Amino acid sequence: MIYETRTTVAIYVDRSRQQWVVRDGEGNFWLLPSTQNSWEEREPFHPTEETDLEPVPGHYKCLLDLPF
Repeated sequence: MIYETRTTVAIYVDRSRQQWVVRDGEGNFWLLPSTQNSWEEREPFHPTEETDLEPVPGHYKCLLDLPF
């Protein structure tokens, strides 16, 4: 039997910084710059108490050109 695994990704906008944040399938958070290669230029992100993450619909994956 073959099992397919899916990478669950969540997209947020951090209202306090006005930037995109992605949580990858491993639970890591990444800050995405507003560039054409945002995923390649991502930086690790660690939410704090001041972080204001708002979930964004999944169809924004295309807009951000995410690899999953």
